[in-house]
Amino acid sequence: MSNYRKRIPYGMMNFVDVRERDCYFVDKTRFIPLMEQSNMFFFFIRPRRFGKSLTMSMLQHYYDVLDKDKFDELYGDLYIGKHPTDERNSYLIINLDFSIIDGTLGNYKSSLDEICYTEFCIFCDKYASFLPEGIKQEMKQKEGAVSQLNYLIKECDKAGQGIYLFIDEYDHFTNDILSDAGRLKDYESETHGEGYLRKFFNTIKAGTSSALKRCFVTGVSPVTMDDLTSGFNIGTNYSTSPEFNELVGFTEEDVREMLDYYRTTVEFHHSTDELIEKMKPWYDNYCFAKQSYGRTTMYNSNMVLY
Repeated sequence: MSNYRKRIPYGMMNFVDVRERDCYFVDKTRFIPLMEQSNMFFFFIRPRRFGKSLTMSMLQHYYDVLDKDKFDELYGDLYIGKHPTDERNSYLIINLDFSIIDGTLGNYKSSLDEICYTEFCIFCDKYASFLPEGIKQEMKQKEGAVSQLNYLIKECDKAGQGIYLFIDEYDHFTNDILSDAGRLKDYESETHGEGYLRKFFNTIKAGTSSALKRCFVTGVSPVTMDDLTSGFNIGTNYSTSPEFNELVGFTEEDVREMLDYYRTTVEFHHSTDELIEKMKPWYDNYCFAKQSYGRTTMYNSNMVLY
């Protein structure tokens, strides 16, 4: 047995940390070329604990213009390191995490504004050398996330810079609102007509005609996106597309490879087949089955190997 054992990246969502700490990583980078050939505005949902946030982090660093010098270090031994695309390290990244937005209806607008303001300030500082001078100060004068995002998109367009927008847990706070049946009408007012959330996604839609080149939006439910209707009708839902079935999560083959690897570093009391058999009642079919390609086994990323 080897004395060295790769760390299992349980709960880790930062791709750079996973790679720099030499954690066990299931390579999903083979999907990047396929994603680039798909709709520019990519919508993808999966249950919680499937590794969506880590996958998003992997994509962010691949496309971030500031990570160009780290490409070989982060991706060199992965599929995409051997098959890079023309778009690698060519975008300015805006990363919005909606999971920390207060879902209380009376507070969600101010919470959304606050979260976006923080991220927009980071964006201005991070890419200062690529953006017009004074952009951060001007952005601060705009009121609310909608106006600020619209301003940043237009300024980036003037500077000839493309933006890749990532939104994680896009539906987290709206799911909190929906959990209270008494607030259904209030929820509808925000996702239809002139609601603030609808305005935000309308701004994203408008931005795609200029500097906003790509979007990747993920969450656990299509309900909110469906309710936004024309607010974001440019996006394509790839959640049930067979070609992206294994974009996140683990197949049975992935799990077998993991077990075989850890068998070389720690004493197991069961064979790989026996362990798979024990796991299946708990994890098997916790997935979106392939449609035209037959059934596949998919495990969530919340497994601990013993």
